[in-house]
Amino acid sequence: MTRTDDALQADQDPTKTTPKDLRILVSLWPFLKPYGGVLMGAAFALVFTAGTTLLLGQGVKMLIDQGFVSASAAQLNQAVGFIFIITALIATGTFARFYLVSWLGERVTADMRAAVFNHLVALHPSFFETNKSGEIMSRLTTDTTLLQTIIGSSLSMALRSSLTFTGALILLLITNLKLTAMVMLCVPLVIVPLLFFGRRVRNLSRQSQDSIADVGTYAGEIIRQIKTVQSFTREKAEQVAFKREVERAFDVAKARIKQRSVLIAAVILMVFGALATMLWVGGMDVIEGRMTGGELGAFVFYAVMVASAVATISEVYGDLQRAAGATERLLELLNAPSLITPPANAAPLASGPKPIALRNVSFSYPSRPEQKALEDIDLTIGAGEIVALVGPSGAGKSTLFELLLRFYDPQTGEIALGDTPLQQLDPEALRSQMALVPQQPALFTADVLYNIGYGKPDATEAEIVAASRAAHAHEFIQQLPQGYASNLGEQGVRLSGGQRQRIAIARAILKDPDILLLDEATSALDTESERKVQDALDHLMQGRTTLIIAHRLATVLHAHRIVVLDQGRIVAVGKHAQLLETSPLYRRLAELQFNDKRD
Repeated sequence: MTRTDDALQADQDPTKTTPKDLRILVSLWPFLKPYGGVLMGAAFALVFTAGTTLLLGQGVKMLIDQGFVSASAAQLNQAVGFIFIITALIATGTFARFYLVSWLGERVTADMRAAVFNHLVALHPSFFETNKSGEIMSRLTTDTTLLQTIIGSSLSMALRSSLTFTGALILLLITNLKLTAMVMLCVPLVIVPLLFFGRRVRNLSRQSQDSIADVGTYAGEIIRQIKTVQSFTREKAEQVAFKREVERAFDVAKARIKQRSVLIAAVILMVFGALATMLWVGGMDVIEGRMTGGELGAFVFYAVMVASAVATISEVYGDLQRAAGATERLLELLNAPSLITPPANAAPLASGPKPIALRNVSFSYPSRPEQKALEDIDLTIGAGEIVALVGPSGAGKSTLFELLLRFYDPQTGEIALGDTPLQQLDPEALRSQMALVPQQPALFTADVLYNIGYGKPDATEAEIVAASRAAHAHEFIQQLPQGYASNLGEQGVRLSGGQRQRIAIARAILKDPDILLLDEATSALDTESERKVQDALDHLMQGRTTLIIAHRLATVLHAHRIVVLDQGRIVAVGKHAQLLETSPLYRRLAELQFNDKRD
């Protein structure tokens, strides 16, 4: 299940929000089930604490009837001693309950966060075309943290209050039936605002979480593009725009807080108003001798417990509503199907150079289904052959790479590696034999060793250094403050464009792939570095099936074949000299770059 921007807007529109009840929290059971022992221990501690708390009412009755009324010091000591013992038991049970429930909340949250992340990294790339990264990160962090609070605190409070309410109500019936009937008449007055305002709180909670995610998304994008923002002197405009996003999130939160405050106030008014009335009636019964002061004291104690339990449930109910919204959002991620999955019986894939065949391949990106990125592509690339892809921007060159890596499947046609269609191969096994050097290298917020070693996690430091030397990166790496241990910053921001590209090339060299995909691999290099890296790439391409995307034709003159693409179609195939004669598009590109005018 994916969520487009329109769907996100629907979440923020109260008229389009579909309410979810608390039954969705049952979906958390698979994450709780592995810790049944801890769950049982927490449940026992919960019941034990609720039961011993109810016994305090009998202690109050003893204190009044046997201690105060009888004026006996011995009976007073006995009643106080009983209360002390019960208090110690309550403290012990509360310790066990709090520890076990808090541990369970942290453990389940960690497991769910890991499960969501593990599922996310296995999803097809088109999922991330239609879902904002800030929204996803909000679910992975904010929503899971909210669940930790609910499981580790609020849910326990709700269960404890429910047990206390039930037990206290039973003891109320035993103590005085008439007064209990008065209490029961007030229960519907408490339930009505819970149901009425609870639905509003739930809807506003979902909107609040979504608006916070939008704030994070907006801020993250501006921070990532800070140089562009400052170069166009858009700081003040972005400050105003961000303020608008923050205020919108605040308005939603304010509405949620108001509804929840009204809910709590209404419950307290009803509960304690009923309690005051009950005290008056009970006081008259004591004066007239129909019940003892101890019985009234115990009844008041149990009535206060009932009122406190209801008040706690009403307060926690809002948290549970937020948890229901968070659970729904997390389950949407966890249940999102991947369009690229390994087959049940994957075909074996031997190592070594292999031919690649594209047969009548047509493809449109899921976010632009009406626009053909590739159309009727027929191309066979021999094992160990070097093939260059040239053409204007938007011709479909990078799309071919994404199909070969099976980030997407074509809508029509077939791509085969050797004699095996890609759909019959395990995507992990397929990609393990390929190395991509993109035009914009992707570096991680880590040191040099990690970034180069990403292509081969079990590589030794000596192998990483050798790959760096081959990519002509070793010299500038040694000049970094900590050499290979130097942190590169977010997305390699501490390096120049050419340095980042050489790190990416070193990563590909280290991986030692059977199929090499070069997307303008030397575009960010100066002339001297380009010559050195091109020499390294020439050595790397020997004996490998290689596809090169190039806008600078001088870098692909050595290719066995040059494929010219335009508007998603192959318009010409041949060598440089041949294409100058037969392809008007290639000739125009060559004239622009080499100033080689021909009739």
